[in-house]
Amino acid sequence: MKKLINKPENYVDEVLAGMQAAHPDAYQVGGATGRMLHRPEAVTGKVGVVSGGGFGHIPVFAGYIGDGLLDACAVGDVFASPDMNPMLESIQFADQGKGVLCVVGNYGGDRMNFDMACEMAEMDDVVARKVIVSDDVAAAGPDEAEKRRGVAGFVFVTKIAGAAAAKGQSLDEVETVTQRAADNVRSVGVALSSCTVPQAGKPTFEIAEDEMEIGMGIHGEPGVRRGKLRPVDEVTDEMIDMLLADKPIGKGSRVAVLINGLGATPIEELYLVFGRAKTRLEAAGAEIAMHLVGNYATSMEMAGASITILHLDDELEALVKAPANCPFWKV
Repeated sequence: MKKLINKPENYVDEVLAGMQAAHPDAYQVGGATGRMLHRPEAVTGKVGVVSGGGFGHIPVFAGYIGDGLLDACAVGDVFASPDMNPMLESIQFADQGKGVLCVVGNYGGDRMNFDMACEMAEMDDVVARKVIVSDDVAAAGPDEAEKRRGVAGFVFVTKIAGAAAAKGQSLDEVETVTQRAADNVRSVGVALSSCTVPQAGKPTFEIAEDEMEIGMGIHGEPGVRRGKLRPVDEVTDEMIDMLLADKPIGKGSRVAVLINGLGATPIEELYLVFGRAKTRLEAAGAEIAMHLVGNYATSMEMAGASITILHLDDELEALVKAPANCPFWKV
């Protein structure tokens, strides 16, 4: 294992301290366990928006704290859910009397612990709701969509939740539009290599130098097909075919597209994916109203990429394009 770290058991806490040191105007470490990252000051007069999840996916989850995004985030160990306490602390920090929406990836530990955190918050008269993000079409078919993993679709869903709250919408309104975003987002990825969790000290899985795996999860969960690496246009076509089969695009549709790097793939290669994806989507009749290309939801140093499509209506488009400000938000 080659990593620029100190002791593996201190990795997460030291990275959080480094984020605060680099961006003190954006991030503050808080909570009794030091596993909550939050804005330097709570923002009054709006619905709070929080999230939480395992570390190792920066900017997801904690990197997206800022104006028009999250107010606070609970942080777990690498690829492990936070416990209930920093989740509850995040809700308490973000609550300014208007209620709190929790944007949660569809993983068992995250869901269970946010359920408990919301129940505990409501015992203190804090209204807390949840929207579950489950956008990975490779994880389950349309008839079992509730079993799908939450992956890079979190980026768009969080952006819409934060923008709706910043606009002054009520908790009911923020929840409704955020749920609509979650219902209209689809993702699929391809992995070319493994990553190494610091405390494990060895690759999470083995894959040959000339192989790729379509649909692999961001923690190394199995995909739908492993085979020989092929030219990028062919790989992109396979992913676009999966996305369009799950939620077709009609003539005149408007979409937002994210071409996301998993951590080790050069940006140049992501632009190759975007070029082919744009050609395919426009040929299907869609207009790309917004696009992002870069590392927005990573998996340590895994090589590979994912494609996310958000199907837009007028409100979703306005919110996903609304101004936002944090060190990682780049449009």
